[in-house]
Amino acid sequence: MKVALIGATGFVGRAVLKELLDRGHEVIAVSRHPEKVTATSPGLKNAGADVYDTDSLAAVLRGSDVVISAYNAGWTNPRIYDDFIRGAESIQRAVKLAGVKRLIVVGGAGSLLDQSGNQLVDSPAFPQAWKPGAQAARDYLNTLKKEQDLQWTFLSPAIEMNSAHPGSRTGKYRTGKDHPVVDQNNKSAISVADLAVALVDETETPAHIRQRFTVGY
Repeated sequence: MKVALIGATGFVGRAVLKELLDRGHEVIAVSRHPEKVTATSPGLKNAGADVYDTDSLAAVLRGSDVVISAYNAGWTNPRIYDDFIRGAESIQRAVKLAGVKRLIVVGGAGSLLDQSGNQLVDSPAFPQAWKPGAQAARDYLNTLKKEQDLQWTFLSPAIEMNSAHPGSRTGKYRTGKDHPVVDQNNKSAISVADLAVALVDETETPAHIRQRFTVGY
């Protein structure tokens, strides 16, 4: 497949890029700083783009089979809420302008539901430092749910995600819809490498068209 990956130099984007290339896909790695892409592959093309420039971004995306957005406005950005919403909506418009039908968005876990049916981001226990970014991803999901033209998918990671849990890539995960996937210890976790496995699996074999899903061990 020909996949356009937005945010290819970020924490999630790097893992997704590796997984896509390891599986032999042709990838357009889209980022603000293409010189930071360290991966090499005959199937890799680097493209610098500003997600806020909808028309220029559409030109980069044109001809792709699917667009994966791992866009993040920056966790330390004081304008993260506004910038994420603006960037995500611009990406959505650019995908349609480019004539691409599939958009897969990596969102956050904050919009997942607790046992009482409340979104995690609304809990008093939710870390304040992460709240604006989580609220932005939650609110953008509500926008995406109204999208009728694109075959969109929104992936919420597990509550805990890092590069070391439980180690390297295992290739194993379980899926859920709106509630966190938890293990026998009631822990919701996934490594970024296995999140990438789930994301590329969904890219290759769509199972959640116009749906949000989540993953965990």
